[in-house]
Amino acid sequence: MIFLCLTIPGKVTKVEKGFAIVDYSGEKRKASAQLVKVKPGDYVVVQAKFVVQKIPKKEALEAIKLWQKQKKK
Repeated sequence: MIFLCLTIPGKVTKVEKGFAIVDYSGEKRKASAQLVKVKPGDYVVVQAKFVVQKIPKKEALEAIKLWQKQKKK
């Protein structure tokens, strides 16, 4: 059996003491920002509570839109 992880981009709302607060359409979570330098307004991908990648806003918004559309089904 193969399991895949689905990662949804989130928007950084705050960065403090090496951690970012990432907003996932209203649900906020804390992630380490030690691997990738981020600032409020950046869109990021988080794995295992670490920010692992910044992604362009356009790409992030497209992914979020698809995810929200899929959730409604």
